Amino acid sequence: MTSLLPDQVATVDSFLEKLPSLIDDIRSLKETIITNIVLIGQTPAPTFKEKRRANLFQERLTESHVDECTTDGYRNPIGIIRGTKRTHPPVFVVAHLDTLFDQVVDYNYTVRKSSVRGPGILDNSIGVGVMASLPQILQKLDLRFESDLVLAGVIQSTGRGNLRGIRHLLKTWPTPIRGAICIEGVELGRLNYYSDGMTRGEIHCNITQTDRMVHQFEPNAILILNEVLNGILKLRLPQRPRSRIVVGKIAGGVNYGDIAYEANMGFEIRSDSDEMVRQLFRDIEDLVAGISHERKVDLTLKTISSLGATRLRFNHPLVKCASAVMEALDLKPISEPSESELSIFHAHDIPAITIGMTRGRNRYQADARMRIAPIFRGIAQLIGILMAIDDG
Repeated sequence: MTSLLPDQVATVDSFLEKLPSLIDDIRSLKETIITNIVLIGQTPAPTFKEKRRANLFQERLTESHVDECTTDGYRNPIGIIRGTKRTHPPVFVVAHLDTLFDQVVDYNYTVRKSSVRGPGILDNSIGVGVMASLPQILQKLDLRFESDLVLAGVIQSTGRGNLRGIRHLLKTWPTPIRGAICIEGVELGRLNYYSDGMTRGEIHCNITQTDRMVHQFEPNAILILNEVLNGILKLRLPQRPRSRIVVGKIAGGVNYGDIAYEANMGFEIRSDSDEMVRQLFRDIEDLVAGISHERKVDLTLKTISSLGATRLRFNHPLVKCASAVMEALDLKPISEPSESELSIFHAHDIPAITIGMTRGRNRYQADARMRIAPIFRGIAQLIGILMAIDDG
């Protein structure tokens, strides 16, 4: 790696020293930032039904006078802030629009002096709200970049969406892309630059009327899935390559005193080896087929989503500059694998990282709560990393 010259080192130091001073200027736009987070967060956006939130995101960008506001062929809403040098490839800022909650949840947010509470706020109303506020923040800071900034709210990201929005956006984008920052609500200080290989699957047990008549003892779908679970727990998981299986969902039955005739179980396999992910999935396939045959029940396994393992090097310039920006803002970078839009950028050979905007709790629950005070430091880190990418 080429060493920096003394004048370059001085420029970098000067740049990092200025970062903390941005926080107060960003804080002066508190009302705008919180308004965008709340407006977007109170607009339901379950996966595959993000249209209302996508339209609102576009409206907020238009009101902020971005240079261009449009959608791609997959209905991902996009705002573009033109740079001063049209020959430079664009820099992407991305946040997923969809949430894990359906439309029947109470989406009324509670705003207090130090916090905002409501379903989906941490995943990912904050990310989208910050992105919608970014044009006004840049105007307030009087910042212009050489590269175009592409602000993309991507749809169909979580769960069964399987990151379809970002997959389509990158597949059809017509020019090279300089780099990308994926923003999530929490946790401030996260610095994700690699993804594990991952497969999510769902096992469904269905005991039909015909099935029940040929059994000596009436089977219970929940107990059948319990056999599957016990079999999964017996699988040998290597320490290297690092691997694990998480059973995250199980549901079945309709009444306390009645046999359950249908049940579902959701699981996720993760490993830094794609081959190990495939091997573990084959093991579970064999397990499901065996129990289905022996118990004479309809037991099926299907894949919900999958990703390949990807990573940047720890000494990649984007990772190093992001670490330096965080440390200049008194943030300690914490790195873990991230199964998100990040991996799709890496699959297209585009440098990308994922960062968090603030701190909070109960991320996946209806009473999720964000802390307001840390978000201004979180936005300052985003601005700092964008400035570093733009400066090369």
